[in-house]
Amino acid sequence: MKVFELEGTVRESVGKKATKALRATDSVPCVLYGGKENVHFQATNSALRKLIYTPNVYVVDLTVGDKKVKAIMKEVQFHPVKDNVLHIDFYEVTETKPIVVEIPVRLEGLAVGVRAGGKLTQDMRKLKVKGLWTNIPDVLTINVENVGLGKTVQVKDLSFENVEIMNSPNIVVAAVKLTRAARGAAAANA
Repeated sequence: MKVFELEGTVRESVGKKATKALRATDSVPCVLYGGKENVHFQATNSALRKLIYTPNVYVVDLTVGDKKVKAIMKEVQFHPVKDNVLHIDFYEVTETKPIVVEIPVRLEGLAVGVRAGGKLTQDMRKLKVKGLWTNIPDVLTINVENVGLGKTVQVKDLSFENVEIMNSPNIVVAAVKLTRAARGAAAANA
């Protein structure tokens, strides 16, 4: 996984008034879970922008005061109208404890069904995986070269080294669908 550096400062007061004043100064309230105790801190909106608005998954080298830990971003809360970041939850990771994260899916190869006139569709953009953070890849690459016309790639057909896929086994990740042109060509040949 890629690494993102983030510095935060410890919040002295937590509550509605303090949080509202914090957001007015272009800072975002954050909480770090998973350690011995929860840590409430703040980070600037500009420092968090490259972490939030990206399809990539990062391990965050988080420095809060004199404490330095590795964490992942668990949840981001946005304002329902303005779309500003309201709050972020981070989760501390260790070398021995598995984590569950969503990883982007990339399809590679030209499917047999596409060569026959079908259209490749990707139904799942991310898959939920479980594993140690050191074993989780940046992207889950799926080879679709052997997918025929009208065939699908389901979660149960996939396996990746050192990670377990947590999605339901029957979910379709990618499919080669029959197009009108391919139907017409099949009807003309019959």
